[in-house]
Amino acid sequence: MRVNLGFVKLAALILVITGLYAFSNERNSAKQVAGMKVEFIGDQNLYLTEGTVNKLLIQNCGGLKNVPKENIVLNTVEKALEANEMVKSAQVYLTIDGELTSKIVQRKPIGRIEGDKKFYLDDEGKRMPLSNNHSARVPIITGNISGKSLEDVYVILEHINKDDFFRKSVIGIHVQGDSEYQLRLRLNNFVVNIGGIEDLEAKFSNFKAFYAKANKDETLEDYAVVSLEFNNQVVCTKI
Repeated sequence: MRVNLGFVKLAALILVITGLYAFSNERNSAKQVAGMKVEFIGDQNLYLTEGTVNKLLIQNCGGLKNVPKENIVLNTVEKALEANEMVKSAQVYLTIDGELTSKIVQRKPIGRIEGDKKFYLDDEGKRMPLSNNHSARVPIITGNISGKSLEDVYVILEHINKDDFFRKSVIGIHVQGDSEYQLRLRLNNFVVNIGGIEDLEAKFSNFKAFYAKANKDETLEDYAVVSLEFNNQVVCTKI
């Protein structure tokens, strides 16, 4: 019986490759975690530190260094990190040389609530605790804070952050009452009454037009209150 030499060579090659792969995979699984690395993605204002992250991992997953790689459940490590109130998302992976790398996206505060309880409002409209490591430069929210007013404040903050002028100018939002909101500016002493959150685009556009003209006329310091709540008008009260 003739044996196909090509077939024998192919079968032998497959066996060798399979053996090498199995050997390599076994050696790789037996390797231990050589070190840990933390990378913060995006905003470099750190509301939690690398040390805090490592401590969090030790508390939830035990000491990971020198643990065999095959014993590391990456999904479990990611969930442990995402349980932290400062973390928006986490991606954890092992490098070829055995380094456990955690890539972390922090939550982003857009307003700071100054009431009976102090906390941030993040870019998803959720409550976020203050940080001992960094204080965010965001508008301060004061006044009659409630669930409804927080929802409205989030809408106002979204509009502020979409516009470069307002993002640089507004340092505070005061909740005067039900659907009554007031802006406080960085460089001017007057306050801006915006009323409710309806027609914010038009209100903000009208204010920018007023501000440009008053700035040109050098009359900005003449006003105590600027109201935007009256039917597409800007009504000013002088000092």
